[in-house]
Formats: sequence, structure tokens, C-alpha cells
Amino acid sequence: MASEKENVFLFVPNIIGYLRIVLALLSFYYMPHNYISCSICYIVSVILDAFDGHAARYFNQSSKFGAMLDQLTDRCGTMGLLVTLCIFYPKYMLIFQLSMVIDISCHWLYLHSTILSGKSSHKLIDLSGNPVMKLYYESKLVLGFMCMTNELFYAGLYLYHFTPGPMILGLSSIKLVIMLTMPCAIVKTLISVIHGYVACCNIATLDVAEREKLKPN
Repeated sequence: MASEKENVFLFVPNIIGYLRIVLALLSFYYMPHNYISCSICYIVSVILDAFDGHAARYFNQSSKFGAMLDQLTDRCGTMGLLVTLCIFYPKYMLIFQLSMVIDISCHWLYLHSTILSGKSSHKLIDLSGNPVMKLYYESKLVLGFMCMTNELFYAGLYLYHFTPGPMILGLSSIKLVIMLTMPCAIVKTLISVIHGYVACCNIATLDVAEREKLKPN
């Protein structure tokens, strides 16, 4: 008797991913006018990002679809927030636009290159030749810290539009968060550029290998 085929769409980590999408869409709805409801939806979506990875490992349900879903949800969630920041801070629109373009394009290139090379996860690419990427992906502490501070920077800019938050020694606590996390957000953007560079090198290498196979002996 043939065994029942698995339904990748119903894998536990992917179901968590669908819930993250719903929460992200709700946060987009509330984003222009209700920062409390928006923040709750956005924060829960970000927290669930950690749970889907644990679920994938626990249930042995890692998948290419799940990797794509996870990456796209992360990137689109940040992009939605940056679009709102363009409206709130039009003076800095070009910076936010560049941040979106770099984040989306470089991560797409990087993830696509791993799929082309037969990798099952965007984190399994060989990073031995690049010490920055090696540290970034092999140290969970570094990866978690960079992702968290990057989110805090943009979230801080969003919240500061509505409220300065509690005052600390006469300084807005939210403004303090923005100032402390801005260097990390800049570094995170530079890492995204490295994503794109590594991906371009990998894809070009695959192209050369495929063209060599097509050459007559």
C-alpha cells in the first residue's frame, strides 16, 4: 500500500508562516493611525519568526517552500514598515527607498542562488570564504542581535512619529533606542550588500559551469 504523500503547505512551520502573514497585514492596516494595535500585531509576527524555525527542526519539516515563505514574510514586513516611514519622514524618503531596494534585491539573489545550487536553506551556503558572513550565520547570538536591533531601529522611528515615550534624564527613551540601534541597522544593510555580492558570484559560477557542459568536446 502506497504511503500517503506529505502536504508541504500544511507543515506546522508553514502554518505559523501563514499566521505571520495575517498579522503583518493587520499591522499594515493599523500602521497609519493606530500604533498600539499595529505594534502588537507586528511584534507577535516577529516573535513567531523564531518559533517557525524551531518547529521546522522539531517536526523535521524543513522545506524550500518554508524557507521562501519565511524570507518573503520578513522582507515584506520590513518593507511595509519602511513605506510608512517614507510618509512619516518624507525628508528621508530616499534613504528608506534605498534600504528597501537593498534588502529585497540582495536577499532575493542570495536565497535564489542557494536554491539553484541545490541547498535546502538560505543559511546552508558555504560561507568559509567570507569571515563576515561566517560570523553572521554561524553565531546565533550575532544573528539574533543584528536582526533585533535592525527591527528596533525602524520600529523606533515609527513609534517616535506618535510618541516620544518615557523620558530618561530629559531624553526621549524612543529617541535613545533609535540612536543606539542606528549603527547596527547600517551594518545590517552592509551585510545585505554582501548577501547580494556572494549571490552574484555563486550564480555566475553556476552559469560558467553550465556553459562548460554545453561546449562540444
